[in-house]
Amino acid sequence: MAVAKVGKYATSESGDTLEMIERPGGGISFVLSDGQQSGKPAKAISNVVARKAISLLAEGVRDGAAARAASDYLFTYRSGKVLATLNILSIDLQSQTLVLTRNNPAPVLVIRGEDIRPLDGPSSSIGSRRGIRPDISEIQLEPGLGVVIFTDGLLQAGERRGSGLDVVGSLRDLRQSAEPDPARWAENLLQRAVELEEGRPSDDITVLVAVILKRQGDDVRRLSLRMAL
Repeated sequence: MAVAKVGKYATSESGDTLEMIERPGGGISFVLSDGQQSGKPAKAISNVVARKAISLLAEGVRDGAAARAASDYLFTYRSGKVLATLNILSIDLQSQTLVLTRNNPAPVLVIRGEDIRPLDGPSSSIGSRRGIRPDISEIQLEPGLGVVIFTDGLLQAGERRGSGLDVVGSLRDLRQSAEPDPARWAENLLQRAVELEEGRPSDDITVLVAVILKRQGDDVRRLSLRMAL
């Protein structure tokens, strides 16, 4: 797993929130939420959504039910006046599957070898009404399986200057150049987006990449984090 994340230019705080939790039955889940607007108001919204989803996943609630509960909670909390997107990425060791839960108009990209398939079926942001259902995909774990999730800032990068980012094309270039490397993929996609924005992102951008690799090395789990203070 790897994440690369940057905030909107000249904004004190990113409106994207990413949280991680170990699943009670084995595995791990990432929750990514993007709040409406930008800065602190957006951060408050995305924090509420991510915390609600994470707390339910930690109790063993299924991903789809956690997403629906987070949606209903945001609707109640802000009376339907604000929206947020929500993605949940889970590696479920009980079912040996990768579970993708999406309340986000932006697609999720699934990689199998040279094939890159967007999961881009109809999907609504949450918070506008009760009962919003997520789009859910479940894929059997296998070496080489990869997934890329991102907030809409990645898709919008460069649009104001007439040169948007071709995310699928960029991934094809990365996939052909070397072995799968989630950290390199996430960093490269973010870097391309920031360059298109001439170093001044017009929206928060978060890129989350996961790849299933053949088992190698020891049994130690490792996590690293780098952030600007």
